This record gives sequence, C-alpha cells and structure tokens, in this order.
Amino acid sequence: MTLLIAAILLASYLLGSIPSGLLISKSRGLDIREHGSRNIGATNVWRVMGKKWGLLAFFCDTAKGWLAVVLAFWIAERWSYAVPLPRGKIGVGFLPHDYAGITAALGCILGHNFPVWLRFKGGKGVATSLGVIIGMMPLASLLIFAIWGVVLKATRYVSLASLMAAAALPVVVIGLMFFGPSHGWAAVHGWGNFYFAIAAAALVIKRHVPNIQRLRAGTELRFGDPKPPAP
Repeated sequence: MTLLIAAILLASYLLGSIPSGLLISKSRGLDIREHGSRNIGATNVWRVMGKKWGLLAFFCDTAKGWLAVVLAFWIAERWSYAVPLPRGKIGVGFLPHDYAGITAALGCILGHNFPVWLRFKGGKGVATSLGVIIGMMPLASLLIFAIWGVVLKATRYVSLASLMAAAALPVVVIGLMFFGPSHGWAAVHGWGNFYFAIAAAALVIKRHVPNIQRLRAGTELRFGDPKPPAP
C-alpha cells in the first residue's frame, strides 16, 4: 500500500506542477513571471493578459486538480496490493477512496504551489484546491465557490475572497459530515476529509501572507483595477 500511495502522490505532484498560467503566457510571447504580481496564477494572468486568458488559466488549474483526484479514485479501484494473513497466507487489499483522493489532492496542490520545474516557485493553489474539492466533495466545492463569489462581489478583492473561502472550508466540510446528505454524490464521510480541509486551508492562507500584509496596509489591488505597469 505504501508504494501505491507514493505512486499516486508523485503522479499527482507532477500533474499539479504543470504551470498552466506560465505556458499560456509563453504561448502569447510573454513571461507572466515578469509582469504584474509575477505570480503564475489565474488572477495575475487575467490582470496582465485579459479576461479570456485568465479564465483559461483558471480552468486549466482547476481541471488538473479535479483530474488528479479522479485518476486516484480510478487507480484505487483497479490496483491491488498484497496483505499478509495468518498462517502465512496472502490476501488482496485495495486502497480506500478517501486515502487515494486525499493523497492525490495534497500532491496536486503541492505540485502547483511548489513546481520542481520552476525552482519551487508556483502559484497560490486556489483554483487547484477548488479542482480537487470538486473531485472529492462536490457539494462542498459549490458552497465554497459561492462564498468566494459573494466576498469577491462585495469587496472586489480576489485575495480576500480566497482567504475567506479557505477559512470556511473546514467548517463547511464538518458541517456536511454531520448535517449533510448521508448518501450520494453530495455526501461527505470520514475525518480524513476534515483534516485535509484544514491542511488545504492552511496552505492557501500561508501562500497569501503577502496579500494579507497588503490588505492591512490598504495597498492590495482590487479586481478590475488597472493592471500594474510591466517592470
């Protein structure tokens, strides 16, 4: 089982490390790391290159998170491992869905945030985190995206919307565990999902520390403000 988890973690990390925003900007003759906030995420792509390319970067970053989890579920259903039984017998075990999904989710987010190809300087993981949550907990992802949208609409701060959505994630997950549907696509089971929600929220908040400082100083750009000049 350890080797199977390691394989899912590595594959998900490599998938997450695909720098969508950078590849999109390079396709247009631009290095996004030299413009705006110099971040490769969708927000900076939108601000520097426009709505169309920003949406494409957001879609790609979200899609790779979703795909990592879906592939992990597929692997968990089809790949078995040997389990020692009494009297020297060997049984067959399968990786539980929760373990597979959480492993893939964390690997993909870490790959996006710290891609080996870019000297571990990646994005902030918001879109990719949304993607893995869509794959693992669809109803939770809808609620979190709604929170993100409401805060963005009210404040026009993408960073604040992302921070509020991240902080709300563990609350939403544990609320669904106890009060949400018990069956079907919307059900959330297992404390592992709650612990993952805490880890994912912490990663997003950690990556937004500079934004928090700018928010406190009143220098954070609002969504729709003129893009900063190229350096």
